[in-house]
Amino acid sequence: MQAVAFTLIPVVAVLIGSLFAVSRRPSDAFVSAMQHLAAGVVFAAAAAEILPQVMHEGSPIATFTGGALGILVMLSLKALEGRASGPIAMLGAVAVDILIDGLVLGLAFVAGGKAGVLLTIALTLEVLFLGLTVTTELGETIKSKARIIAITMGIALLLPIGAAIATPVATFPPVVIAGFLSFGLMALLYLVTEELLVEAHEKPDTPLISAMFFIGFLGLLLIEEVLG
Repeated sequence: MQAVAFTLIPVVAVLIGSLFAVSRRPSDAFVSAMQHLAAGVVFAAAAAEILPQVMHEGSPIATFTGGALGILVMLSLKALEGRASGPIAMLGAVAVDILIDGLVLGLAFVAGGKAGVLLTIALTLEVLFLGLTVTTELGETIKSKARIIAITMGIALLLPIGAAIATPVATFPPVVIAGFLSFGLMALLYLVTEELLVEAHEKPDTPLISAMFFIGFLGLLLIEEVLG
């Protein structure tokens, strides 16, 4: 229950980002910068929080099985986007990312309260910008502000659901947990490389905007080291 309670912090962050995006239309340059920043934070979370846990188990079968399923799901979402209108793949990838984030957060609290608090900070930074970018993306096809916020918050509520799922998953053998995390790792990498950065590069780009990716990556690493 502690992990579920802590997920309310990043859920509020999503709401803040969403409300800001619908009340004041951000410029293309600002959106691109935030997408670069979010990509850096997500990538850092994948590298610093999920990858080490997968590698620590050292199970090639679990890593391959979970990772292959993750790739299959993400590419299926990408194919679906090409056949349907609206940012379906983006929403699907973000939804899976949020769900896995909640799962990983729940597992972190199983490992120890300190690890859970650190990951909560990282996820709050991540989803704040995800809420902003998802809301902006939805605003291109949906005119109702209330509907945009409702969809964004619906996705955000997958965080506590993921944390709740972690309770029984944490009782599984470590090799099974590694498979779950490998799946989440692929989802995170897809979100960074095929969604956030692709969308960001369709907008005006400058060296400063591109640097936001590295600022997000380095910022999250520094926060973890300072609080670690």
